Amino acid sequence: MKKVSLYHILKWMFIQIKKTKINTRKTNMKKIVLSSLIASTLLVSAHAEEAKVTPLKTHAELGYIETNGNTSTKTFNADVTAKKSWGKHQGKIAFDGQYSKDSGVETKNKYLVELNYNYAITKRFAFDYLVGYKADKFSGFTYQLYTGPGAIYKVLVSKQQNLTLEGNILYAQDQYDDIGTVSGAKEDYASYRVKAAYDYAFSKTVKFNQELTARGQLDDMPNYFAYSKSSLTAKLSDVFSAGLSYKVDYVNHPPVDKDTTDTTLTLNLIADF
Repeated sequence: MKKVSLYHILKWMFIQIKKTKINTRKTNMKKIVLSSLIASTLLVSAHAEEAKVTPLKTHAELGYIETNGNTSTKTFNADVTAKKSWGKHQGKIAFDGQYSKDSGVETKNKYLVELNYNYAITKRFAFDYLVGYKADKFSGFTYQLYTGPGAIYKVLVSKQQNLTLEGNILYAQDQYDDIGTVSGAKEDYASYRVKAAYDYAFSKTVKFNQELTARGQLDDMPNYFAYSKSSLTAKLSDVFSAGLSYKVDYVNHPPVDKDTTDTTLTLNLIADF
């Protein structure tokens, strides 16, 4: 058996201790690096999540008029829009409704609901998908439904004035009211919708808004529907405003015995939050 001196034993022990320290340092270094990466990832993720979260923005216009005496009328108007954005995405829902009675007899009962999904390609240009549903008890249509893709382009963007243009290719369906015992017809067709929205700020508190929309049948151009809303608003506080709006709903080919134009003038209390 080979004789091992104390020197060799001590040398071997020193080498093993040194190796253990190096391995321990490497392990600790790996742990530190891994912990740093995890912490950095969590911080980036938290920042990304924070960047995606945006508050829900709501614009609500409410109007109510009631008269009693020689005439008894009740008129209610609601125009509400809610938007939510996350990154390049935006979802929007809009509701516009009017209801009125004259001497206890219902004279107006209509509403429109539109859902929009937008994906921003650039700061001014976005892809859009639209779903719309309209019901008007006195229009001759039981309902009108339309849906399809499109695009949005911001032509003007400034503190004083803004102009946005929209265009969609749609699938549309019109359900006509029943006439006596005869069931109402249902029409399905390819359609389009174009829209322009303009606003101009006269001052920090007074603003003018104009909205124009046209929707029609692609293979029957005279069959179209148009909508206009002109409004003037004056800010009362950070949240509330007073507004005057005039709406025109036009049908170029209305059902039998129905008017082509329906107008609404309202004075509204407006809330933005």
